[in-house]
Amino acid sequence: MKLIYSALLVAASLTAVSVNARDDIGQYPIQSLLETTKAKAALLEIPLYFADQAHAKESSKFGEVITNKKTNAFNKSDREACEWVMLSALKALQERALKEGMNAVVNIQSYYKKREFVSSTEYECGAGALMAGVALKGTLVKL
Repeated sequence: MKLIYSALLVAASLTAVSVNARDDIGQYPIQSLLETTKAKAALLEIPLYFADQAHAKESSKFGEVITNKKTNAFNKSDREACEWVMLSALKALQERALKEGMNAVVNIQSYYKKREFVSSTEYECGAGALMAGVALKGTLVKL
């Protein structure tokens, strides 16, 4: 019995597949993404202001909202997957602003895994072998 058990244990250890789950967090430039044709085609005409970027005086405020988007990263570079999912997250903020009767999103910051990353020039994205994700929070306002 011990021999069978030992043989099964050895066989299982030899056939076990090592899974290396990757979740690299990178920072990517905002402005160069917003200047692409895919951004111009995907995003709405709702202004987006990152971190402490200057904007017109707010006439009303809805409040802070969070969006968390994922995309397929298979066979894509981290940057390509992160740009795609960032556009999805930004569009979700814009759509929410419209839904709530607001016309801008201010103080946008990365919120990946509930960790704040505040920058007016970069966003954070988590990328793995199969998925990439961007979480953002921003304040919906009427300018």
